[in-house]
Parts: sequence; C-alpha cells; structure tokens
Amino acid sequence: MTWSIVARDTATGGFGVAVATRFFAVGALCPNGAGGVGALATQALINPLYGPRGVRLLADGFAAADVVAALTGSDPGRESRQLHVIDAHGRNAAFTGAECVDWCGHALAENVSVAGNMLAGPAVVADTLAAYQAHAGLPMAERLIRALEAGEAAGGDKRGKQSAALKLWGGEEYTALDLRVDDHPDPLAELRRLYEVANERFVPFSRAFATRDNPGGVTDRSEIERFVAEHQEKRDQSRR
Repeated sequence: MTWSIVARDTATGGFGVAVATRFFAVGALCPNGAGGVGALATQALINPLYGPRGVRLLADGFAAADVVAALTGSDPGRESRQLHVIDAHGRNAAFTGAECVDWCGHALAENVSVAGNMLAGPAVVADTLAAYQAHAGLPMAERLIRALEAGEAAGGDKRGKQSAALKLWGGEEYTALDLRVDDHPDPLAELRRLYEVANERFVPFSRAFATRDNPGGVTDRSEIERFVAEHQEKRDQSRR
C-alpha cells in the first residue's frame, strides 16, 4: 500500500527515505535510519519491529542483505511484507513477499532502491528511480521529492493519496530533516510546501545545532543569521 525510495548521499555520506501512500501517517513507522549507520523502509502489511531492529543490526555492522535476511527470516508473516535497506557502505537489499498486492516489486541501483506495492504498475517504481538518478546535482531532499513526484505521475498508489514523509540523516544521532504529511488530499504537494518552508530558516539554522565535533553548537545569533542569508542567496542563485 506504499512506495518508497531509500538512498545514500555519496557526497555527504548521509541517508534519506521518502515515501507516499493511500494510508494514514506513513511517516510514523515506514522510514527508519540513523546517521552513519544506514536506512530502511518497512511497508505492505507493515511489521513495525523491522525498523528499530534493522537499525540496531546496521549499527552492529551487518550488511544490508544480512539485515533483510535476519528480519524476514524470523517473521512468520514475511510473505505479506516489503522491505528495503541500505547500509553505511551503500550496499542495498530488498524483499517483496509473495503475498504483497499487485502491482508490487522493487528495483536496486547503486546507493539507492525503490520498492512499492498496491501500485498502478511497474512504471511507478521505474520512474521514481529514474528521476532520482537524473538529478544527481541537487540536494538529497529535493532529489527524493522529485523522485516521488515522478512516481505519482506514473500512477502512484492505485487506491489514491493520503500521506507522505521525508527523513534525512546526516552524521549525528538526530535526524537532519523530518517532514511528515499524515492526512492530506495531495500529500506530495504538501510535502514540497513543507520542504520550502523548512528552507526558509530551519535548514540553515540547523547548521548551528550541537554536534559530536562541536558539542556547544553555534550560539552567536549574528552567525546564525549569516547562515540563513547564505542559504537564501544560494537558493536564489539556483533558481536563476
């Protein structure tokens, strides 16, 4: 009942998951990850245990394929599940159970995977992947949103629209960006609107957050305002 994209940003080493569905609050349980560790999406007849356990396995150094095998292998309901995982080295793996509802399937490429079920057809997955790969020069969040928009244009979830989400992890334990649209007639349009709002102040402001290397963060407000101004100038230039 969902399609999602899981990716590793080769420029930064960060991870991202974006997802859309005709179901309530997909961002609550489907996307999971951790900075420096990896990311995964659990969907179809979702098993919420996959998320926390999968992240722990990735943190322990398990490869993506081993994480998929461990999670599905111990689950009696696995044939109704769909899962895809990427690890810290960019290795990915996926599983689509035999009892997932058509159209269902997944596609793997270097540092990215796409998976979906209850879709209008295979073009949803193919076009999502192609759009992500076609915009390598854009920020990760923008690439993921464009990818989902391409999948939606190909038919998306065959039942309709309701929720969407986007999560990014950088090098810290906390998320770099966490956007959720839990119930909306056009969730991807709302997700893009939230992303634009986040770029007004939140994204540049986040440069001031405390990190492992700088536990105190940046507290000089003039410096923070400089971050905001630089970010807006860069975005204005990209639009020209």
